Amino acid sequence: MLWAAAIYNLAWGALAVLWPRLAFDWAGMEPPNYPSLWQCIGMIVGVYGVGYAIAAYDPVRHWPIVLVGLLGKVLGPIGFLWANRHGELPWIAGLTNVTNDLIWWVPFGLVLWHAWQFSRVNPS
Repeated sequence: MLWAAAIYNLAWGALAVLWPRLAFDWAGMEPPNYPSLWQCIGMIVGVYGVGYAIAAYDPVRHWPIVLVGLLGKVLGPIGFLWANRHGELPWIAGLTNVTNDLIWWVPFGLVLWHAWQFSRVNPS
């Protein structure tokens, strides 16, 4: 699952960096005035992919990477809902929350649960 998250984040990040208008064109939204900001977001998402690849080798040891990822995946949809409620983003823009965030909540939560259980049985 962490390998899938790594590949997904690297691919999504690369798309945002290389084609910063693509997601906006697909959603029928006005493209950003500063595409470099969207490209920066793509770079951050891609870096998360590197972190997930590292965590995939030993999820129990690298649980903090998964925790940071889960926090982002929870806060992202909250930020979207705030922006939508204030008229800054249309509902169509929230579709990206499904694949970028929501589908990872349970798997990331399970990794963290496993790491916590492991630490209780095997204290350092």
